[in-house]
Amino acid sequence: MVKDRGHPNRLGIWGWFGGGSWGPDRYLYSLHRVTGLGLLLYFLLHIVVTSSRALGQGAWEESMARVSGPVFMLGEYLVFVAFAFHAINGVRLLFAELGYGIGKPIEPIYPYRTCLDDQRPWALGALVLIAALIVVGALDFFVWH
Repeated sequence: MVKDRGHPNRLGIWGWFGGGSWGPDRYLYSLHRVTGLGLLLYFLLHIVVTSSRALGQGAWEESMARVSGPVFMLGEYLVFVAFAFHAINGVRLLFAELGYGIGKPIEPIYPYRTCLDDQRPWALGALVLIAALIVVGALDFFVWH
């Protein structure tokens, strides 16, 4: 029999977004999940549009006509932004999982120092790199294009 620890999970779906304190790490966590779902949705829509090529040249040209224009160009840029964030933040998370940037284990003496103190500079560095990619992407999409 499983012993009840006195803290049942009653958060449901809200726990997926809001379970925990809302520091920078929680925002990165939630945004990583949202961008992952957004990229999955884009991938599925991309398969639907691309599969119209199998229906012939006319169906392909009709599909391409539907997904062209300034609104879809902005949408493509937002997909690029989501990809840039998700990829760079994913690499940061991979390094954290492998033990880089989390510091050496220390004796738990009050006031406690957490591994978040060591991870935050990595998060800020990732955000700076993401911002640089977003700016270069905006220049490529809207200025140099």
